[in-house]
Amino acid sequence: MSLPVHLVDSLAGVAVGDVVTVDGDEGRHAVAVRRLAVDEQVVITDGLGTSATGTIRSTQAKRSMDVVVDSVDVAPPLDPTFTVAQALPKGERGELAVEMMTEIGVSTVMPWAATRSIVSWRGERGVKPLARWRSTAREASKQARRSWFSQVSELASTADVVARIEAASLAVVLWESATRPIASVDVPTSGEILLVIGPEGSFTPEEVDAFVAAGAVSVKMGAEVLRTSTAGVAALAAVMSRTSRWA
Repeated sequence: MSLPVHLVDSLAGVAVGDVVTVDGDEGRHAVAVRRLAVDEQVVITDGLGTSATGTIRSTQAKRSMDVVVDSVDVAPPLDPTFTVAQALPKGERGELAVEMMTEIGVSTVMPWAATRSIVSWRGERGVKPLARWRSTAREASKQARRSWFSQVSELASTADVVARIEAASLAVVLWESATRPIASVDVPTSGEILLVIGPEGSFTPEEVDAFVAAGAVSVKMGAEVLRTSTAGVAALAAVMSRTSRWA
């Protein structure tokens, strides 16, 4: 059985024999929920490339645990990285999309307020859903045993997406009216690959024009029209399978 994984703020400079304290929500979950005990092994990670396997030396009831580091693994930065600009879907579909994309290997999810998005995250209305997306990405990263955790950025505007397209090595817009198949796109071997996923009501013509003008390629997955919450997952898998990430 795989060892439980817990997140800590930093493992920079950690070495075999060091003692790392896992506290806060992670410590409470480990001790009070998982009931981890002295002499059990766990994996701790900072989500920034460093993970350590260790043995629990002591626990403080329902609060924290001290872990003696047995081994350290430093994973190289992901390359290419994958970013998905995800238009806001209804209900819990956004969290489902974040969970699945995180498990596949997305680096960053950009919640995007598209023109035709039914959901609005303006002001205080966006605090809780953004927190849920971030919590989902964190827990899915642990479940997938990732050394580099997925991140969820602040709510993005269309202008923010345009700027990200201009900086990316490849930007792809998943659009049901496109004529070019996604399989025809040349995938770079490094840099940032950006996928732009529209809302339930699709992109506006102005959005597509702005994205293409910024350097994006509009493509379609096939004859089927996918939900916004599954289109990013399918496109991410289709493109990532053509990189060294899945070699």
